[in-house]
Amino acid sequence: MTFNDIFKSSFLENVSLFQPLDILIALGLSFVLGLFISVVYRKNFSGVMYSNGFALSLVAMSMITTLIILTISSNVVLSLGMVGALSIVRFRTAVKDPMDIVYLFWAISVGIVLGAGMIPMAVLASLFIGVVITFLAGKKHEDRPYLMIVSGELQLAENELLEYLRSKVKKPMVKSKTVSEAGIEITYEVRLIDQKTSFIQELSKMEGVKTVALVSYNGEYLV
Repeated sequence: MTFNDIFKSSFLENVSLFQPLDILIALGLSFVLGLFISVVYRKNFSGVMYSNGFALSLVAMSMITTLIILTISSNVVLSLGMVGALSIVRFRTAVKDPMDIVYLFWAISVGIVLGAGMIPMAVLASLFIGVVITFLAGKKHEDRPYLMIVSGELQLAENELLEYLRSKVKKPMVKSKTVSEAGIEITYEVRLIDQKTSFIQELSKMEGVKTVALVSYNGEYLV
């Protein structure tokens, strides 16, 4: 063993393989595509409360994944060690909206593809996915369901109330009915026609109706 062998460092040898320009290009593209994913998320968000932190995490997720793939793509042994290290990470944050999982996988996939050097695939696929999500989300918003809660002495006017709703809204459906000493409370799922809500005032004046409430409903949450 020579004197040079004693001070020989594999870490310094790996530094010589480092290509700053490649890293900057990959991270720059992942930032741009991650920002694009964040914009699509913000434009098409339909949940209860918009989370700016989640939108920012999509950008960071794309960049971090790109960095990991760049690191492990040049060393098989390092890739196995990275898999073992990441396997101990546990995430406890609950994902309430199924679409949030879609955006997370999208950001991770962009990072993987960019880290592998397939830039055209990452750009074209992201544009296509963004257009598809925007198209599908736009169609969903046009026919958003609402919950209408009507309470009062409705025993005799219940059929009349349903007939009235059929003339003012689309697809009225009874979701629940509660009977108590104070009266009757009926919950309907309705879809508005041209987003008009003027019928609520007319409905409140019907005989036996005390209160009327209309809330947006996305299938799981009230907005």
